[in-house]
Amino acid sequence: MKIGVFYFPTDYSISPAELARELEERGFDSLFLNEHTHIPVNRRTPFPRGAMLPKDYASAHDLFVGLSFAAAATQTLKIGSAVCLVTQHDPIVAAKAIASLDVLSNGRVVFGIGAGWNAEEMENHGTVYDTRFKLMRERVLAMKALWTQEEAEFHGDMVDFDPVWMDPKPAQKPHPPILLGGESIHTLRRVIEFCDGWMPRANVASDDEQTGRVTADPAESIARLRAAADEAGRDMSTLSLTAFRLPPEKALVEAYAEAGFNSALLYLPSAGRDEVLRLLDDYAHLLP
Repeated sequence: MKIGVFYFPTDYSISPAELARELEERGFDSLFLNEHTHIPVNRRTPFPRGAMLPKDYASAHDLFVGLSFAAAATQTLKIGSAVCLVTQHDPIVAAKAIASLDVLSNGRVVFGIGAGWNAEEMENHGTVYDTRFKLMRERVLAMKALWTQEEAEFHGDMVDFDPVWMDPKPAQKPHPPILLGGESIHTLRRVIEFCDGWMPRANVASDDEQTGRVTADPAESIARLRAAADEAGRDMSTLSLTAFRLPPEKALVEAYAEAGFNSALLYLPSAGRDEVLRLLDDYAHLLP
């Protein structure tokens, strides 16, 4: 199983360029960057992990700028988003940025996506919380049209444009792989409909509304995805599986690999060079 890392790049942490070089030299597969454009001071949305919101959520560099620095500093390292908050981006502008990054990096982009959880943050971008998943879907489908059609057009309820020219097209064909985060049955159906892979949080239990089961077992998780794929007529071999925030334990890495996950992303803090490089050295025993 391929091993990568993710973190929030900030002005007080190791830079994405330096981290990317260190990862490539050590044989890691990828560097994924987190995204929040800002955090409203007056928040009504609770932090999903229950504790006080960490400082780096409001301090991260722009996602695509950070990825550009990581790409420019490396030759083979994959670069990705974990996740891009699609509901906070104009789809034409985002499609242009991702295509340009994929071309300039020689096809190394992985596009991890999510709808977001912070209601007031997305509201500052004009996004309505209750319809965020519908908006995410239409924006992703519109971006796919822009990446694959010479005269692209899209006509949805929330995204609408007549034929346009937009180049460059991505280096990867038909476009960079799109991975969706989340664990619900609704997430699985979205993965099947318009994504190339699934990126669930590792060791996070989720309800299966159809069976009533709650599971964090990787094999059972894949079985749920396979059932959704079979129901929709999607070939499971067309989907990749990435374990997000997998604890750096050999037994867990082996369990996820045996279950069928292709890759895993390990957490790194927004910390300085010395602390982060010590963690990379600790993670090295997990590399294949």
